[in-house]
Amino acid sequence: MARIAGVDLPKNKKVLYGLQYIYGIGRQTSWDILSKAKVNPDKKVADLNDQEVAEIRAVMTADYKVEGAARSEVQQNIKRLMDIGSYRGLRHRKSLPTRGQRTRTNSRTRKGKRKTVAGKKKTPAKK
Repeated sequence: MARIAGVDLPKNKKVLYGLQYIYGIGRQTSWDILSKAKVNPDKKVADLNDQEVAEIRAVMTADYKVEGAARSEVQQNIKRLMDIGSYRGLRHRKSLPTRGQRTRTNSRTRKGKRKTVAGKKKTPAKK
């Protein structure tokens, strides 16, 4: 079992896809890491030997921010936006979508469970 950056990689997947289980590594980054480490991307994670795992680990620590460092950098960026009072920072502070999505009907994941507001029923029109 390969353990890189504190993450157990799935044994039955190819290395190219297994590396993507690490926070901060996508497909292109995974491809770049494997080419620098000279590891075949079609190889299964279970078939990696200790030297190949060490090469991958060395390339990752030298060139990329992953897991804790990447998470903390993202949190610092969000905090910076909130501190300077930018529009995106205000949206983060209010727990609303930050990238222009509509909020009248959707965005329940971000807004949370519905809160019923009293007095919203329409009264029948008087003649």
